[in-house]
Amino acid sequence: MRNRDIVALAAVATAAVIFSFAVPSFGQQNQGLTPPPGQNPGQQGQFGKGKGKGKQRPPSRPTPHGPDGHVLLGPLPGEKGVWNGNAGATIATNVGRGLDNNQVNLPTNLKIPDVPFQDWARALYESRQANNTADDPHVRCKSSGGPRLYHTPYGFEIVDIPELERIYVMGVGGPHTWRVIYMDGRERPKDIDPSFHGYSIGHWEGEKLVVETTNYNQRFWLSREGIPHTEYLKLTETFERPEYDTLRYIATIDDPGAYTAKWSGGWAIPWNPNDEMYEYVCQENNRDAKHMYRGEQ
Repeated sequence: MRNRDIVALAAVATAAVIFSFAVPSFGQQNQGLTPPPGQNPGQQGQFGKGKGKGKQRPPSRPTPHGPDGHVLLGPLPGEKGVWNGNAGATIATNVGRGLDNNQVNLPTNLKIPDVPFQDWARALYESRQANNTADDPHVRCKSSGGPRLYHTPYGFEIVDIPELERIYVMGVGGPHTWRVIYMDGRERPKDIDPSFHGYSIGHWEGEKLVVETTNYNQRFWLSREGIPHTEYLKLTETFERPEYDTLRYIATIDDPGAYTAKWSGGWAIPWNPNDEMYEYVCQENNRDAKHMYRGEQ
C-alpha cells in the first residue's frame, strides 16, 4: 500500500470534523432529472418502472452541496446515514424469473434477451442462472467490483476527501474493503495490475459524478445475477443525487471481449438516515447456503 493511501484512510476518520467547519448549501430538488410519467418526486422508487404507484414516503430534503458547490454524496456534518443496497436492483431485467425490483430499476434498463452478449457470454450467464448463482464469488467473500457493490446488503457509504482529491466508497456486506476514485485529473498509468475494483478516475459534470474505470480482474460478477465481463472492460458510472434521499446510479458497460456493443443499466438507491457502517467480517457471516449449494440447505 502506498504511503499516500495510508494517509488518505486516516483522513477518512477525521472527515466529519473537516466538513463541520463548512456549511453546505442545498440545490433545487430533482435538479436536472425528470421522474417517469405517473410518478411524483416524493414517491418511493421514483426512477423505477413499478406496477402501479410507488409507496408514499415523506418529502425528501433537497440535494445537499458542499462549500465548493459539488453535490455531497454522504451525510451532512453531524448526521449519519448510509445508502441501502437494494435487493433485486439490477442493470438488466430477467424475463419471467429473478428477483428484480421494478420499483427501483431504471425504466431504460434492457431485458436480458436484449443485452448484446457475445454467444459465449450469454451461455455463461445462462449457466450461472441455471445453477442458482451458486458460483457467485461474492458469497465466498470475494470483493464485488462495478455495479455489484451497489446492490450488496447492509449498504455503503461514499466519503469525499476534497483536500486529498479522492472519493472512497466503502461497503458493509462484503470482505470489508474499499474503492478509491481519484479526482485530481491524473492520467491513467500505463501499467496497472488488474484488481477487483479496477483503477477509477472521476470528475464532476455539473451535478453528476462521472467515474471511468479500467483494469478489472475477472474474479467477480458485474451483478448478483451473473453478468459476465472480461479484462477489456471499461466501465463508466454516473452518480446523481436528485434529492437528499435518492442516489441515481447508471453503469455503462464497454467490453468488446464479452459484448457486441455498449449498453447501460442502473437503479435508484434509497438513503437510510438511521444506520451507520459497522464491522461485518464476511468470513464470520457467510451463511448463504441457498446460493453456495444450488439451493440445498
